[in-house]
Amino acid sequence: MKSSLPLPVRIAAGLAVTAVEQARKLPEQLTGLPVTVVSQALQLSMRVQQRVTELAIKGDDALASLRPVEETPEWATFDEDEDPEPPAQPEDPWLAEERAVSEHEDTVDEGEDDVAADGPDALPEYDELSVPQLRARLRRLTLDDLEQLLAYEREHAARPAYLGMLTRRIATVRAQENTDS
Repeated sequence: MKSSLPLPVRIAAGLAVTAVEQARKLPEQLTGLPVTVVSQALQLSMRVQQRVTELAIKGDDALASLRPVEETPEWATFDEDEDPEPPAQPEDPWLAEERAVSEHEDTVDEGEDDVAADGPDALPEYDELSVPQLRARLRRLTLDDLEQLLAYEREHAARPAYLGMLTRRIATVRAQENTDS
């Protein structure tokens, strides 16, 4: 059956009926109202946070395309990557230790080196060295010596700090050899 009443009157009547139905359900809904309000507020907050994060990611992508990506961030430096400090500045403790060790090694007899050969040939005292002590000795080793130490470390203790330092030093020496060629 089609109504002859205008559309706005029919809409108003529908709203009135809906209001009455909702008013009848109100006492049942009042008990769960606080939980519903809190839940909806949290959902809205989460949606806003997600939207903000999406916008930030899009912004990062847009800005990243405007500037070139650095292969190595400028804050990521390693001892073997840096040039030695000029003599006018305070002495580098690693260089001082390396100098002291090399002076000590110059005074050691050939026979004593053979007795202490527990570690690899390139660095017989290797097993007793801490990371800083090893770092102080790396600059005087050849590429073959470094590769020998890396193989020895992999076969024996396989300590991540030592493996990483030796791998980085080998890469640095290879890069220097490539630029010198």
